[in-house]
Amino acid sequence: MSSYSQALGPFPYRGSPGRKVVALTFDDGPNEPYTSQLADFLGDRGVRATFFQVGRAVLRHPEVTRRLIRDGHVVGNHGYSHEFTNYLGARTLAADVAAGQDALASVGVRPALYRPPWLLRVPTLRPVLREHGLRAISGEFCHALEVAQPKPEAIARRALAKARPGAIIIFHDGYDGHPGDRASTVAAARIVIDRLLADGYAFATVDELLGLPAYLDSSSANSSVQELARRPCRVRPSLT
Repeated sequence: MSSYSQALGPFPYRGSPGRKVVALTFDDGPNEPYTSQLADFLGDRGVRATFFQVGRAVLRHPEVTRRLIRDGHVVGNHGYSHEFTNYLGARTLAADVAAGQDALASVGVRPALYRPPWLLRVPTLRPVLREHGLRAISGEFCHALEVAQPKPEAIARRALAKARPGAIIIFHDGYDGHPGDRASTVAAARIVIDRLLADGYAFATVDELLGLPAYLDSSSANSSVQELARRPCRVRPSLT
């Protein structure tokens, strides 16, 4: 679960330190109203971020994921269920990754980036990701106790301490793919963004920072969103 270990293959947690650029990432959503609150603020500041989303949450709020894509943010696969036991066995892991891809395909994109829940890597992960053309992405958690939603200032202070050139910072706009209070995270992200902008930082999506494709067919991503924007989601994965 380390942010930094490369023992089971490439797991980038930072980009080039040559420029004052950071990538903000948000995991476990979409989760309303917090994901939309983040989208509103990011839009006001002209900042694009990367959202690693849980498939079942995407199916709960497909319009929110479509909005993120339309706004120029990148969405990545964060699995379908965010249930710990599904990431331990080869068969359930493969089914969970595939179902997450299908959920995001139902709103118009097929990601090329995957972040395992809890940053959990097991030996079977690499062949599963290779089968789907996915790249694993790490990052540094904004605050070790963010899940407990401490005061926004506390989250922001820890996040800013990790915000160096090339950093990939992990926030959570959701709670394991379930609804949950993320008001402190939203407020903390606002503090971090304004402070970094004042300090001369720019923001990039993870694919831009690392020089990777965001989607498996990026040339058709925009047209796919437009084509599928009005379609209902009909993903019914089985993970057992």
